[in-house]
Amino acid sequence: MENTYGSMNSPGGAGAKEAVMLPAILLMVLSAIALLLGLISVLQSFGGTDPAVAEALDNPDLPEGARQLLAGMTTTGGKLLFTLPTLLLHGLVFFGALKMKNLQSYGLSMAAAIIAVIPCCGPCVCLAIPVGIWALVVLNKPEVKAAFT
Repeated sequence: MENTYGSMNSPGGAGAKEAVMLPAILLMVLSAIALLLGLISVLQSFGGTDPAVAEALDNPDLPEGARQLLAGMTTTGGKLLFTLPTLLLHGLVFFGALKMKNLQSYGLSMAAAIIAVIPCCGPCVCLAIPVGIWALVVLNKPEVKAAFT
């Protein structure tokens, strides 16, 4: 009788759970860090204007279009407009990685891994891209797909 303990083909999907565990945990950690930084950014958006931005707005060489864009982006609404969508994406990556860790919701797990790979969308971009690729490779293995409920 062949011993399949610890292999991908072991009964109950134990091998699949082991395969997704580390990429899922890493995605959860990275997205938690990004969520924390995003929440800090939301709190800072209610603060005053950055002195460097005020200095740039006072620069007479700054073209009028750039001045208007910079002024709009540095208002509370402008800051929130850029911060809130990224918070939603980081939350989605965290939730999808949690589902991946528990071998639930294959589609959401794939979505989390794909978002992590997209530059400027995923959490902690330089670290999330390789982890997201790793998660995609693991998730596309047939034995891992079969283990999802």
